[in-house]
Amino acid sequence: MANEAIKRKGVSREFTLFSFLWRFAASLLLILATYNPSGYSFFHWFGKSESLGPEHFVVGVVLLIGWIILFAATKRSLDTLGMFLGIILLAGIVWLLIDVGLLSLDSVSALTWVVLVCIAALLTVGLSWSHIWRRLTGQFEVDDE
Repeated sequence: MANEAIKRKGVSREFTLFSFLWRFAASLLLILATYNPSGYSFFHWFGKSESLGPEHFVVGVVLLIGWIILFAATKRSLDTLGMFLGIILLAGIVWLLIDVGLLSLDSVSALTWVVLVCIAALLTVGLSWSHIWRRLTGQFEVDDE
């Protein structure tokens, strides 16, 4: 009954590729707003400012809230072992890209972009894990707390 009411309102609980990509875009936006090699990020804006004002504080707090939400959700869903496995899998993929010649260690900027995308991917999997788990196993994850 509740699912029918939700669907009538235009909201869907169905997990789709679009849901995953939306989470990835949000994660990537947070990461790139915090730091990126282009020089247009909070890190650069904060570091180059001669005087810090309330706008720096507000933007910094908004970014911090975003990081805490994404990291807490990822930590809760993947736990330490899952995060570690995700990190070593992504490191292996980066190594593979370097080994096959698609990524060069000479370009620190390119490597930094790839690492930032990998962090966004890990956070996205953490945000989406309960949906992925349900699709893979048919089991719902329930928070006992």
